Formats: sequence, structure tokens, C-alpha cells
Amino acid sequence: MATTSRSTAPVYSDDPVRWFALATVVWGVVGMLVGVIIAAQLTWPDLNLGISWLSYGRLRPLHTNAVIFAFGGCALFATSYHVVQRTCQTPLFAPWLAKLTFVGWQLVILAAAVSLPLGMTQGKEYAELEWPIDLLIAVVWVSYAIVFFGTIGIRKVRHIYVANWFFGAFIITVALLHIVNSVAIPVSLTKSYSAYAGVQDAMVQWWYGHNAVGFFLTAGFLGMMYYYIPKQAERPVYSYRLSIVHFWALIFTYMWAGPHHLHYTALPDWAQSVGMVFSLVLLAPSWGGMINGIMTLSGAWHKLRDDPILKFLIVSLSFYGMSTFEGPMMSIKTVNALSHYTDWTVGHVHSGALGWVGLISMGSMYYLIPRLFGRKQMYSVRAIEMHFWIATIGIVLYIAAMWIAGVMQGLMWRAINPDGTLVYTFVESVKATYPFYVTRLLGGLLYLGGMLIMAWNVVMTVRAGKVAVMPVPTVAAAHA
Repeated sequence: MATTSRSTAPVYSDDPVRWFALATVVWGVVGMLVGVIIAAQLTWPDLNLGISWLSYGRLRPLHTNAVIFAFGGCALFATSYHVVQRTCQTPLFAPWLAKLTFVGWQLVILAAAVSLPLGMTQGKEYAELEWPIDLLIAVVWVSYAIVFFGTIGIRKVRHIYVANWFFGAFIITVALLHIVNSVAIPVSLTKSYSAYAGVQDAMVQWWYGHNAVGFFLTAGFLGMMYYYIPKQAERPVYSYRLSIVHFWALIFTYMWAGPHHLHYTALPDWAQSVGMVFSLVLLAPSWGGMINGIMTLSGAWHKLRDDPILKFLIVSLSFYGMSTFEGPMMSIKTVNALSHYTDWTVGHVHSGALGWVGLISMGSMYYLIPRLFGRKQMYSVRAIEMHFWIATIGIVLYIAAMWIAGVMQGLMWRAINPDGTLVYTFVESVKATYPFYVTRLLGGLLYLGGMLIMAWNVVMTVRAGKVAVMPVPTVAAAHA
């Protein structure tokens, strides 16, 4: 029986994976840098120098878009393209289209970087970009779906690994969310108005906003977790059955939790209550997934001592568990009455963004990048260890400062005298918050410092390595 030589065997389509992985690191530095700048502006407002496009209101949406869609988005593209090929044992479907998604996504990011500081915005949280950019996002996303699901369609194995279920749900749902929420009436090339009005607009926006967190920032990164933790730990997933239950419970429940962002607003009270109930139910699948990931280390706990990549991956799950406990608690109306509009919400968001999304992305990149460049490990393992501790200390400083500041703000705003007048003015609450803003800035600087260490390590790894060409294993060899 004739065998195919190694030189003519099909190879994985890793060029787009390589490009997106490197872009993840670049945009990570940029996104965190803008975050530090606006944290400094909140501490010392004169730092905007009186320039409108450097003002907090312009740079803040640039920061959120850079971290979520540039850093997080590139990490998701890179890992999903990598994982779907390995678990399906086939090169990417339409690799030329995958390369176009890289070009298209970078154009989206650059368009955001220009338009947001210029004040071109729809004013919707996580959906600020104007209609021409929204159209480009839709085209790139449909192309992404074609590549991903096309690859699953030509897979060489019958089974669809659970990581691909999470990646697939994230791709489909984000397309639905983006298209529905972005329906707008253009009045010029740079300005449009939402097709929805009033409370309907708010409801659609937070159906989108919370599920952007639920699918873009949770389901997609759980796809990373289910592949890279078992790989790095060299252990199978603790419970494959639990992973499937986790998937279906999370996917069903998350969709209905958005109204908890609109407590005590014009949204009907029953809709607010539905959002609260589903938010509380979410705790079960979220913690089920966290436990499944952490317990994958059963029998290999000793590896955490010497493997900094595993530290990134496992500690990210700890922050995921903490954030997904805190979120449902904050959705309870009586708790929300204290926490809403305070910096407690900012702390909650960043425990998820920096602790969960940031650390799992960095750990995945540390696993992925050396292999894409023909190396067994990064240039400096000690630098990975240093990055982990600097980033973790930075996160703890950041979120602790915001928790304390938020609870203090909520209590000060609610304090009333016997005659019904306020005990504190708003300015007094701002003054009391100042030390915590300084602490938040310090935490952000540490986190940015960690990203700079990672960028140096990646540059040295790429310089010392070479582009790796990885043949696709035969099904027989893969199961041997």
C-alpha cells in the first residue's frame, strides 16, 4: 500500500494563526496603555491637556474596544483557527479567506482607533462604532464563520471536540447580536441613529451588551480553556460529560440575563426580574465549567510549581469563578441599588477582563507562539514567571481599590439626614475616592508592565525561531 511522503502530506494553515497571535500581543500593549492613560486622567484630569480627542470621553471607548475586540478578538481568531485544525485533523477551509479575515479585522481596529478619538460614535456601550465600520465587521464575521464551520464540515474525525462547540456558539451568537443591535439609519458617512427608540433601544443594547460579555468574553475563551489547559497539563479534561452540560446550560441561560443592567429604569419590572433570575441561575453552569477546568489538574498539581503557563491558565479560572459569583450577586436588586453607577461595577468588569480574559489569553499565547515558530518553549521562561506575578499583583490592586471605592460611593450617595437631605455632596464622594484612583493607576501600570515583558519575550522567541510547517497527522497516526 502506497504511503504519502512527509513532503507531500497536507500541512496546517497556520499563517493566519501566526499573524493573529502576534497581533494579540501588539494590541494587548496598546489597549492596556490607553487604559493606563485614562486611569491617570481620572486621577489628574489636566492630563488631557485640553485636547478634545485626548479627553476621557473619547479615549475610554477606544480603550474598551482595543482590549475587547483588538486584543481579545485577535486571541480568539488565533486560538479558534489553531484548535479547529488540530481537533478536526484538517487544514483550514478556504485558508485565503482566513487570511482576509486578518486583514479585515485589522482594518476594523484601525478604523476604530481613528474614529473614536474624533468623536464619531453611536454612544452604545461596546457598540460605539459607526455604520460603515459595523458593515465591515459583519463581512469579516461572516467570513470567519465560513472558515470555521467549513473546517468542521471537512473534518477527518467524526467527533466534534467541546472547545469547538464553544467557539462555534460564540461565532454564531456574536453575529446575531451585532447585526440586530447595529440596525441604524445613516444620515451621513460618519453619523447614524439607532432604528430603535427609548426603552426598546436600551433593552436591545443590553441584550447585546451583556451577551457580548457572555459569548465574546466568556464562551470564546472557554473554548481556549477546554483545549489549552488539558494540553499544557498533559491531562484529559476532568469530566467530558460535565463539559457538555456546561455548554448547553451556559448557552441557554446567558441569553436572558441582559435586563439586570437596567434595574430601576423605565424597563418593565417583570423584565428586570427575569434578568435577575437568569443571572442567579448562571452561577451553576459558570462554576461547573470553572471546576471542570481546575480539576483537570487532578494528579498534576505539582506542575503548578514549575510551569508559569499553567499558572496563567489556572489562576484565570479562579478570576472567572470569582467574577461569575460576583455578577449574579450584583444582579440582585437590593445589592444593585448600592452598586450601580459606582466603581464597584468597574472593579467587577476588570476582574473578568484582566483576570479571566487577559490571563487565559496570555497563557494560550505562551503555549501557542513558540510552537508556531518551531520552538518547544518561549525564549525566557523566567520572564513568563515574572509576567505572571506582576500581572496578578496589578489585578488585585486594581479590583480591590475599585471594590472599596464602589461600596464607599454607594454608601455615601445613599446617606441621608433625618430631614431627608443628603449627608454628602457628590464632590465629597469624588474627593474620598481619589486615593483609590491612585491605587487603580498603580495596578494598571503593573499590568501594562507585564504586557511589555510579554512583548519582549515574544520578539526574542520569534527572532530565535523560524516559521514552523506542521503536517496534518493521519487519523491512524493520531489515534496510535
